[in-house]
Amino acid sequence: MLVIMQQDSTVEQCAKVEDVIREMGYEPLPVPGESRTAICVTGNKGPVDPSHLQRLAGVRECVSVTRPYKLVSREVKLESTVVDVSGVEIGGSDPVLIAGPCSVETPEITLAIADAVKRAGGQLFRAGAFKPRTSPYSFQGFGYEALDTLAAVREQVGLPVVSEVVDTDAVGPMSEVVDMLQIGSRNMHNFALIKKLSMVRMPILLKRGLSASLEEWMLVAEYLLSAGNHQVILCERGIRGLAGHARNIFDLNVVPLVRSISHLPIIADPSHGVGDRSRVRAMSRAALACGAQGLLVEAHTTPDSAFTDAAQTIDMDSLSGIHRDMKNLKGLENLSLDQ
Repeated sequence: MLVIMQQDSTVEQCAKVEDVIREMGYEPLPVPGESRTAICVTGNKGPVDPSHLQRLAGVRECVSVTRPYKLVSREVKLESTVVDVSGVEIGGSDPVLIAGPCSVETPEITLAIADAVKRAGGQLFRAGAFKPRTSPYSFQGFGYEALDTLAAVREQVGLPVVSEVVDTDAVGPMSEVVDMLQIGSRNMHNFALIKKLSMVRMPILLKRGLSASLEEWMLVAEYLLSAGNHQVILCERGIRGLAGHARNIFDLNVVPLVRSISHLPIIADPSHGVGDRSRVRAMSRAALACGAQGLLVEAHTTPDSAFTDAAQTIDMDSLSGIHRDMKNLKGLENLSLDQ
């Protein structure tokens, strides 16, 4: 249930509503919003009797929330959330281009790639210090050593950095050198990591799990918001299927659906979505056309020599082309999603 307060309600009246919710055996969670003040009732396993709340001073109305995820839903927060990542707004009027190699490579190579990404139109730099891989014999990343390289990218190139965090021990050290922490597909159900990140007050990029349903994905975002971290960005990166022609099933179906049911921004990762560099630009266009508010792309100055995911890594000419496509497709953002 959502308790909508009157526009002129006082701090004391809001506090009283929260006290009554606790007396009823539930937990109140204030919901930030521009057009209204609201308090979400959480912890209930069924319908909540609104009569105790409706008669309190300052309460305008009580609204039933039909979805199991509350704080991420537009039923609770009507306005679209915009997340500021060190000066780059994700979820605003312009789509955002995030690019870089799959893995952090040597400092010299990584800095050269970051400089090329910036010149190609990239607004954030992506690269993994830690790489959870399917095979134990594959390159696992440089680990903590790579954090110095990511710090150098931020300081010398001037691009904000996003990188995947794979366990709770790395959260602290990574928070000091990156601007946005990524929860990778394999870790979407790592609840120890999710709970740790819910306490961190910095942007979180939440990738959809390998076989996660929409509801499962939204509920993981709910974990983050329920502990107070409202800086969450969703990323569709493809789900596992039986098709042999692509690495994953790039579920662009979900993008306009997420935008209609959730206020959180959503971006798309066409690199993992298809696993083939020859189709990344085309699927980037498709993602933007269906409402993705940004792209997460694997790019390299010499893709064939990339330490990881070379087959799906594009070159800088292709990245520049995607940046041009973003400008050309920007007009679509002015259309409502139901037109």
